[in-house]
Amino acid sequence: MDSSISGKAAIVGLGATEFSKNSGRTELRLAMEATLAALEDAGISPSDVDGFCSYSVDKVPEYEMARLLGCDKVTFFSQIPHGGGAACAPIIHAAMAVASGLANTVVVYRSMNERSWYRFGSGDYGFGSTPIFENVNYGWYMPHGFHTPAAWVGMFAQRYMHEYGATSEDFGRVAVAARDFAATNPNAFFYEKPLTLEEHQASRWICEPLHLFDCCQESDGAVAMVITRTEVAQELQVKPVIIKAGSQGIADGQQSMTSFYREDITGLPEMAVVAEELYKQSGLTPDDFQTAIIYDHFTPFVLPQLEEFGFAPRGQAKEFIRAGHHARGGKLPINPHGGQIGEAYIHGMNGVAEAVRQVRGTAVNQVENVQNVLVTAGTGVPTSGLILGNE
Repeated sequence: MDSSISGKAAIVGLGATEFSKNSGRTELRLAMEATLAALEDAGISPSDVDGFCSYSVDKVPEYEMARLLGCDKVTFFSQIPHGGGAACAPIIHAAMAVASGLANTVVVYRSMNERSWYRFGSGDYGFGSTPIFENVNYGWYMPHGFHTPAAWVGMFAQRYMHEYGATSEDFGRVAVAARDFAATNPNAFFYEKPLTLEEHQASRWICEPLHLFDCCQESDGAVAMVITRTEVAQELQVKPVIIKAGSQGIADGQQSMTSFYREDITGLPEMAVVAEELYKQSGLTPDDFQTAIIYDHFTPFVLPQLEEFGFAPRGQAKEFIRAGHHARGGKLPINPHGGQIGEAYIHGMNGVAEAVRQVRGTAVNQVENVQNVLVTAGTGVPTSGLILGNE
């Protein structure tokens, strides 16, 4: 019995709002705008939706989405934990739902006013007043100054630099390439605003070794997609984007952003779990990708992700970056939309949307002859990944 989801489901609709620093609308309104656009793109009636999936730090309830859309009967809904680490997971869950017959048409969505309403990196989370396990766990780190995501990632980055000789300039090259793509993407916040390596190096420290431009944006906006079975997708008027593989991953010694007690903190073993499963499901290898969407909430974590997926040997992603393989015209252009560094931070869902556009051939910075796109989710936490492609 073939239990893999590979090839059994497809993304058939894509919708998004504009990305801004102050949307002026509620997150529910943004979610509805993106969802209606995705359904119109697919040519599917809102009343035909019978499933919903999102991921944590989302305040838009699926029952209200269903009510506003006029859904008659919803048979599947889920919300996946671990924030950006779950960015690929709603598509995986939707694929499982439609492949198993639990649902026919599933909407996945992410809506957030993460700049105008709340900020993830504030360092003030109210952990002391809610002593659940995860919050108590942070009590071992915050007294030592580990208050923000940048500080947590900075610890991993320092060790990676010490072990493998990577430099701040290497992280800067990731940011410069992202901003180069964003500069030609009208939907990006940094449209027509490229970045030089000198400007990156001159930007202020956030938490050494992270400069300002090593950190992703804070953005308002929403993205939604529609998933159905492949045979149904082939009857629609849009080009289906096939879900060739999908996986979530937790590895030994895993914590949420603070897995500092592993024997080695230079890698991302949870992403290795995902990589192994994606390659097994799809039968693909690192040589089979024309472009990749690598989760870039912080530039240092881009390098070990390239290593976990076999695009570079352990410790040698810096050479991959220095050679410009990740940049415009390189052998594996990364984040042609500008990523979360250059386009927007919609918690990774805008990256999945770019993968869909690349497969469809409709991206602003379209890579030639795209057959397969790797998509990764947030790192430092339990994570997820996808391979999307043509039939």
